[in-house]
Amino acid sequence: MADILTPALGESVTEASIAKWTKAAGEPVKKDELLVELETDKVSLEVVSPSDGVLSEIRFNAGDTVTPGAVLGVVSEGAAAAPAKTDKPAKTAKADAPKAEAVPAAAASIDIPVPTMGESVAEGTMGAWKKKNGDTVAKDELLVEIETDKVAVEVSAPASGILTITADTGASVTPGQSIGRIAVSGAASGEAPAVAPANTGSAQVAASDGPHLSPAAARVVAENNLDPKAIAATGPKGNITKGDALNAIGAAAPAPAAAPASAPAAPAAPRADQPREERVKMTRLRQTIARRLKESQNTAAQLTTFNEVDMTNVMALRAQYKEAFEKRHGVKLGFMSFFTKAVVAALHEIPAVNAEIDGTDIIYKNHYDIGIAVGTEKGLVVPVLRDADALSLAGIEKGIAALGKAARDGALTLDQLQGGTFTITNGGTYGSLMSTPILNAPQSGILGMHNIVQRPMAVNGEVKIRPMMYLALSYDHRIVDGKEAVTFLVRIKELLEDPQRALLDL
Repeated sequence: MADILTPALGESVTEASIAKWTKAAGEPVKKDELLVELETDKVSLEVVSPSDGVLSEIRFNAGDTVTPGAVLGVVSEGAAAAPAKTDKPAKTAKADAPKAEAVPAAAASIDIPVPTMGESVAEGTMGAWKKKNGDTVAKDELLVEIETDKVAVEVSAPASGILTITADTGASVTPGQSIGRIAVSGAASGEAPAVAPANTGSAQVAASDGPHLSPAAARVVAENNLDPKAIAATGPKGNITKGDALNAIGAAAPAPAAAPASAPAAPAAPRADQPREERVKMTRLRQTIARRLKESQNTAAQLTTFNEVDMTNVMALRAQYKEAFEKRHGVKLGFMSFFTKAVVAALHEIPAVNAEIDGTDIIYKNHYDIGIAVGTEKGLVVPVLRDADALSLAGIEKGIAALGKAARDGALTLDQLQGGTFTITNGGTYGSLMSTPILNAPQSGILGMHNIVQRPMAVNGEVKIRPMMYLALSYDHRIVDGKEAVTFLVRIKELLEDPQRALLDL
């Protein structure tokens, strides 16, 4: 069977309309015979038959809109001779009878479509395939991950059979597009034992039997010819992370270096093995981060105000109750719950910071969905903690822990990444002393936490060493005035320096 694919439509042309089919389903066709005409906003295109056979299926009718790579229909190879069967041809074709039986004319071929990737997500990028062309796959077995600008979408086999890949790693795909096929007929499955051994290799075994590799880790493994089974996995559920793969490269390096141990010029060897520059395509997530941050700068009137907070009382409270808290609630007591509580209280008092601009309107939010910025190996993501005002300290800690784990595992859903009203980012986990965070559009405020540093401070006329943290509030000056921004940050400072105030709602 051969798919009739929508060809490339030209630069900046993303879709076309079916003008007309020149053949009907069930009619015999010849290779390179015109089958369908497409119309774009610039040119008309002709699509021809990829092989001799019968036009067994038409998937888009006249007037339908299609995208490059979409499967327009299917040509069943070898079936064209069936209607013209006579006694004479039967005798002359007798020698070819075994070949005719080998052709899976009755085979069922199931397409592997790109799944729906969420609202407003129009395309994704193919990751590394876990299987190769001709490999036997089992139903629901993971075949490939498609990376979008928000999440990674896993695509599993819709049935058991033999895999044919039609979309390569790195290709851009759209929802509904066919990225491969699975032959599920008896003839196909009967040939599987002969095909499978020819493609059995260490990479294939690792993909099916070994730990799961993220697209980033799979790329490092493939480029450096690593054996996934030999890599020490440190990721969640025994998964191999990109860092594990990079460490495996370093671990393999000492073997060739053992011979020139006495040579003083050994350090120059790594540079000789590596290019001075390397061009790597940005991931779709990184492209989206870059685009959105720049759009945020270009759209909002961003301004940042600073303050500092004495963390003595919060740290003392945490030290006093952290063991009892963890024993009671099953989660550690961190600083994020205190900051989230303080932020929600300040948003109640200064609602403009929890609002957003829509054209000439201001939308005030009466709910408090706090985005928590999380750094992952793929880039920065901001999952949302819903209804934070209704959560206890334990509820906040549990929610943040669950979102952080899902982010690092690549298991976040689109719903968990959308609809935040305010964002908190903690650069202090990486040692940042001070920064000016960029707004997470269309939000109007973002709080930046930083490293806690012991500094000499004047306390009641005396110099004392205190654990201090700089706070930064970036805000949209179009909607938030300077007085409101400063008041908001001072309110957070007060609640953190005297955490009992939050408990007493003062």
